[in-house]
Amino acid sequence: MHRQLQHFIDGAWVDSDGGRTPAVTDPATEQPVTEITLGSAADVDRAVAAARRAFDAFAQTSVDERAALLDRIADGMKARAADLAKAISEDMGAPIAFAQAAQVPAGIGHFLATARALREFTFEERIGKARVVHEPLGVVAMITPWNWPLNQICAKIAPAIAAGNTMVLKPSEEAPRCAMILADILHDAGVPAGVFNLVNGDGPGVGAALSAHAQVDMVSFTGSTRAGIAVAQAAAATVKRVHQELGGKAPNLVLEGADLAATLPPTLQGVIANSGQSCIAPTRLLVHDSQVAEATAVARAIFEGVGVGDPAEVGAHIGPVVNKAQFDKIQGLIQSAIDEGATLVTGGTGRPDGRNAGFYVRPTLFADVTPDMRIAREETFGPVATITRYGDLDEGVRLANDTEYGLSAAISGDPAAAARVAPRLRAGLVTINGWSPAPGAPFGGYKQSGNGREGGKYGIVDFMEVKTITGLPD
Repeated sequence: MHRQLQHFIDGAWVDSDGGRTPAVTDPATEQPVTEITLGSAADVDRAVAAARRAFDAFAQTSVDERAALLDRIADGMKARAADLAKAISEDMGAPIAFAQAAQVPAGIGHFLATARALREFTFEERIGKARVVHEPLGVVAMITPWNWPLNQICAKIAPAIAAGNTMVLKPSEEAPRCAMILADILHDAGVPAGVFNLVNGDGPGVGAALSAHAQVDMVSFTGSTRAGIAVAQAAAATVKRVHQELGGKAPNLVLEGADLAATLPPTLQGVIANSGQSCIAPTRLLVHDSQVAEATAVARAIFEGVGVGDPAEVGAHIGPVVNKAQFDKIQGLIQSAIDEGATLVTGGTGRPDGRNAGFYVRPTLFADVTPDMRIAREETFGPVATITRYGDLDEGVRLANDTEYGLSAAISGDPAAAARVAPRLRAGLVTINGWSPAPGAPFGGYKQSGNGREGGKYGIVDFMEVKTITGLPD
């Protein structure tokens, strides 16, 4: 079992002040795999103080210095890509091939894209006789999830460094090891002491302490909407900036007459990849009445062709979901759909055949799902998709928007027709015949999917203050 019981504070690994040491469970075996220390409020105070001390000097570094630092971090991540992939695979169950091909490159990509955006960023402009400047914001607290652990960490660290901020990271206690490897990479790349700090912990402990801390200027949070509300409430007393990327329940609006054999596979891949544990997974297929039977047959073949296997083995299969709580939640939603009258096309409750341990979920497809069912409204976060019929395009758009979330939406069909529909969808990301975000483009949600954006120049802007200066000499 891997053991890393210290936190990274002020440029060094240090012992916790009053933390406790649970073990992270390997979701494939249900056995302990990593032991960490869940930090205390005293650990948070020490990390925030280090970040505060480091801020003034780091805020004065040049754009060239920070861009070069981002480049060195990306190089360091490439050199340790195998270690990062193995840590992700063991902690949260991503198949090793997927961790190598998607999870790790996504994290590296944030540093590369942010370095490019930083070199092109306009820090100053004139508006009439006033000068408007972008300046570093201060100390940023970062709270990140387990589903794409490295990606979400890098999506925050890269723009924070680019903007000249200092930071304290609380990675998910379910998948912490890639963050600890990254801490060493940042140190080796030359990140000054105190600029980056890491305190392991859970939400009620370290997360709440960071959110409420008077010396934290911004909280950047990625996770569930429920937890995001708690972060915002804790932050409100100190009126700090709160930046959130929260839950999703993405539709896949299949346009009438779409070539289903060509357009459904790339969008359904978003439901299957990472065992469905992606906030932008387009799980709600909305299909015109005339193509429901064909769409059901195409989707069934795709789901029945998905292998489920050991994440340590190389292959195209999916692995388990992250933990027992997530497994039980998915099982409950699948059962609710059956109880509420949806048609089970394939999959269902229980583990896949041949699996008597591990948090493995059967790839599952439902038809005849109505908008009022739990499976149509709650974020499933597993390899589960639903089919709901619509009669005309207006109804399809209404159903697509009939959700409290607005992180992403997919459209399957003719790209020209899809382009005309895209402006009508209330989501921060609209993908046509696909599901992935565009590298370097802004990423974030509408409605209860959050506020703020990550990625490229928009990510840098959201980690900066804007100042207006008047009365300047001519």
